[in-house]
Amino acid sequence: MDALAVLKQKIARDGPMSIHNFMAFCLMDKDYGYYQKKPVFGTEGDFVTAPEISQMFGEMIAIWLVQCWDAAGRPDDFILLELGPGLGTLMSDILRATKSLKPFQAGARIILLERSDQLKEKQKSALNDADITWISKLSDLPKKPLFFVANEFFDALPIYQYQKIDTHWFERVIDLKDGALVFSTRYTPHIAIDQRLTFDKIDGDIVEVSPSALSIAQELSQHISQHSGAGVIIDYGNWGSLGDTLQAVQKHKVVDPLKEPGQADLTAHVDFHALSRNVSCDHSKMVPQGVFLEHLGITERAKHLAQNLEGAALATHIAAHKRLTHPEEMGRLFKALAFYSKDMTPPIGFSHDP
Repeated sequence: MDALAVLKQKIARDGPMSIHNFMAFCLMDKDYGYYQKKPVFGTEGDFVTAPEISQMFGEMIAIWLVQCWDAAGRPDDFILLELGPGLGTLMSDILRATKSLKPFQAGARIILLERSDQLKEKQKSALNDADITWISKLSDLPKKPLFFVANEFFDALPIYQYQKIDTHWFERVIDLKDGALVFSTRYTPHIAIDQRLTFDKIDGDIVEVSPSALSIAQELSQHISQHSGAGVIIDYGNWGSLGDTLQAVQKHKVVDPLKEPGQADLTAHVDFHALSRNVSCDHSKMVPQGVFLEHLGITERAKHLAQNLEGAALATHIAAHKRLTHPEEMGRLFKALAFYSKDMTPPIGFSHDP
């Protein structure tokens, strides 16, 4: 039995399924989940993330983390956390870029938040020279200063979708019609979304809510508030939620999310406003990824690396820089948001006002 057959069986037995439960099953089910059983990253997988595009991305994140560590008083025992580390490329680049900074590396307790056994093996291979601890929940973090990076992590967390029809809110769900999976709606008289996010919505508007994303953001902020530190969230999304952004990607192309469940990556745009609300530490405004990376010096780094390149290698390098920073590519589509201790000034690349 494949994932599609299992889903049909579940819906036939239990009724329409929330998009939240559909995403959770398709991505993380131990037998059928996308992240549990197939190569997902890189040219051989279904999509490429920023660390795989160029080493410069990880180098800029390393600069940012070190500056935050310095601003926090250079603690000699702290957590260096990555949420959803993929193939381990980003953490590998961070550790390489900070190799000469002995106090930073000596004090860092490297922790990776990862639930996929398949990806843990990939990360062990990429980081075989490092002392790594894996956790599956943030409550397992030691009570120490925290410096974290979450790159393309929050977009894969399951969402609920609600649609305003006339004056009422309906939940969008997955149902069966003529033996096929289809999107449908069901009335939700006690809708569990904050009215401040929905008061200005009009007929037909769709709002997406991710309880797990909000919970994780609050846990991270609480840890920083109690033990100091900073972190950066980088993802594609907006300041607020409006519209259906559920997307499936397979072999680097957008596909129907209902066609081959468990065989494609499922994501949704991150609501940075929601992540920043009710946090107990300070947060920055949201800035485009391109602006963030430029403030960290990516163009200067690109020019330096280009000096030793020519031909096809130089062309690939130039294209990678453009892809990461240009407004028509990842530069504007992806956004960045920082969390940091209330006794710190806004980190490089950010300002305080949302």
